[in-house]
Amino acid sequence: MKRITAFLLIAGVCVAQACNNNSNNTNRTDSSSNITGTDTATMYTDTTMNRTDTTSSMNPGPYNKDIADFTMKAATGSLMEIQLGQIAQTKATDPRIKDFGSMMVQDHTAASDELKRIAASKHIDLPTTLSADEQKEIDDLNQKTGKEFDKAYMNMMLKDHKKDIKEFEKAGKDLTDADFKNFAMKTLPTLQKHLDSAQAITGK
Repeated sequence: MKRITAFLLIAGVCVAQACNNNSNNTNRTDSSSNITGTDTATMYTDTTMNRTDTTSSMNPGPYNKDIADFTMKAATGSLMEIQLGQIAQTKATDPRIKDFGSMMVQDHTAASDELKRIAASKHIDLPTTLSADEQKEIDDLNQKTGKEFDKAYMNMMLKDHKKDIKEFEKAGKDLTDADFKNFAMKTLPTLQKHLDSAQAITGK
């Protein structure tokens, strides 16, 4: 009887140890599963997100600041010349200045349409309104009448076209986009013609 009792006790201890070992293995497996399933997935997601953000930030737009500045100035410049030319057609007292205003409307409308066509083909939005300062220049000029208007308008045309010619010459040399470069070079003779006419009218 003593032998049987001792044997049963030893067997019971072995069964208990086996159960504990199985429980520990299960816990280890669950722990490994958590690390592999959750933490690794999180690490992969974070790495992927970082890689995506970095790639996105390294893709600049196709047009640089020089092209953006030139297209904006050319677009608003034509808008302003067209509006001023329309005012000159009605308010100028000198017939030559009326004709000059008509030439401004015709030539700058054509240049504006060409610039819009090029910009649209490249998905570039051009300004369609003038800045507050530019609009104020037009409003101030529109307040003048008679010879005072004639003088102020032509002086403005002299100043504007000298500045425009310099900007278009620079664009023709420096711009990297062939279409905008060609537009600048193609428009230059027209701007020079306007300046020559303004100098002939004013004697300056």
